[in-house]
Amino acid sequence: MEINAGTIIAWLALILSGYATWKTVKLNNLLMAKERGEAFKKKQADLGASFIKIGSSNYRLKIWNKGKVSARNVRIEFPEGNEAFIQGDIDEKFPLESLDTFQSVELIAAVHSGTRAKHPIRLIWSDDSGERNEKIVYPTI
Repeated sequence: MEINAGTIIAWLALILSGYATWKTVKLNNLLMAKERGEAFKKKQADLGASFIKIGSSNYRLKIWNKGKVSARNVRIEFPEGNEAFIQGDIDEKFPLESLDTFQSVELIAAVHSGTRAKHPIRLIWSDDSGERNEKIVYPTI
């Protein structure tokens, strides 16, 4: 077999074509994974919480949903204890049957000089992605 410039160019073209095919398959797999992730996010609520100050010394804990779907059966737990919220207010509002997109609910916060600045709060809910989703948030005063 005789090796000339045409043979070398043909082999280089074959190698380059194989490399391009391999990279295309790899990129297609990455795009498919991204699409699956975005489709999953469209089925998921995204809850959060933060303190808001009303007036000079009154506080509320605002819990909101910034996800794409409604959160159902929203519950709240305090892993390190509840020292800043009125239990009657919690019992009256939770479990919350539904928290729609961009909707929020507020709890009265009893803040005084001895209140901790950071409060771990576990939010638990159901949505189109699953029956028991949970997120721990750390709102600060």
